[in-house]
Amino acid sequence: MNIALYFAKRYLFSKKTINAVNIISGISVVGVLVSSASLIVILSFYNGLEHLILSMYNAFAPELRIEPKQGKSFMVDSALFGAVKQNPRVQGYNEVLQERVLLRYGEGQYIATLKGIRPDFAQGPSTDSLLHDGHFVLRQDGEDYAVLGARVQGTLGISLADELRRIEVFSPRKGIKSSINPAEEFIMRTIRPAGVLAYQQEFDDLLIVPMEFAREVLGEFEQVSAIEINLLEGSNVTAIQHELSSLLGEAYVVKNREQQNPTLYKIIRTEKWAVFFITAFTGIIAIFNIVGSLTMLVIDKKKDISVLMGLGASNGLIRRIFFYEGLLISLIGCLVGLLLGLLFCISQQYFGWIHLGEGENMVTDVYPVDIRAGDFLLVFLTVFIISAIISSISSRLSIKQTVRLS
Repeated sequence: MNIALYFAKRYLFSKKTINAVNIISGISVVGVLVSSASLIVILSFYNGLEHLILSMYNAFAPELRIEPKQGKSFMVDSALFGAVKQNPRVQGYNEVLQERVLLRYGEGQYIATLKGIRPDFAQGPSTDSLLHDGHFVLRQDGEDYAVLGARVQGTLGISLADELRRIEVFSPRKGIKSSINPAEEFIMRTIRPAGVLAYQQEFDDLLIVPMEFAREVLGEFEQVSAIEINLLEGSNVTAIQHELSSLLGEAYVVKNREQQNPTLYKIIRTEKWAVFFITAFTGIIAIFNIVGSLTMLVIDKKKDISVLMGLGASNGLIRRIFFYEGLLISLIGCLVGLLLGLLFCISQQYFGWIHLGEGENMVTDVYPVDIRAGDFLLVFLTVFIISAIISSISSRLSIKQTVRLS
């Protein structure tokens, strides 16, 4: 039987001589409870926002993207990339031609990124869900259409309802450095807008057009900028990435979604850890209430300490009693706080108590929540380690002072 733990439990739940000790112990438990619950709620809410942002990005970004290691474009080797296309785990294979162009709509001008893809690429309800307005249509009844980013639409003031006005697309003509007539230095084509992508920073300056239209505007009829690949559900992306890298050789780079946009993933991870440390710091302040609680308890149990020492108890045993006392206060508050935080997050998932706001462009009107077991373990270990350090120092100092006075 652990004598120190036994005395610690008795001291925690027994009535104290000084009523203030009960109050201070209760404040300590409540402080740890609130900090633990707030940590879980904040992390779960942040996980929900992270999942929402990445799901929007992943809905349009390919799982793998093949790019040239040097240069901006490359010739497609029919034999080499035919093997990639015929891979049984490859569900979608799309050649992309991408370049910066000048757009003009009425009096407005904007430099955007032109992205040419197959007209039949990802058409249907799944792509319409990515749009803020209109439809994901690139060719219909023999006419070419464009899907544009929210910033392009907002800057140029493009109206999907205006059937007469077209977007003018300009690109420098290859092989011409200077000319008497400046108009001869550019290739210009017009295209009708069909849809506007939902606001997302990574796609705001895109103008998505059919591949044939992009080749005419850019004057590039052979090479492509990249090849985008989507895999069958359940495929091991990392294993297939290494397999394709070995197949294609050093001349090409195969990127997964994180490598395609490392800044987005880095920001999300950095912000999450920043939020955790800031919230954990407030929890550390609450845990410091244990110092006052243990100090008052040592004063209240001064006679018990004298009796135990008279019976032969060592200073180490006395210190362990109050060390366990501090740990019990913290762990009870932590476990109850984790339970309350879990219940609050579950209620948010089912009932949506907290709303983001009343905006027409909102993807969701309630705060998303993503509950992860790793967050509960992280919070528990953080509270346990900090409580153990504070309880150890506090019990050592309190007992040392009490023994000296005795």
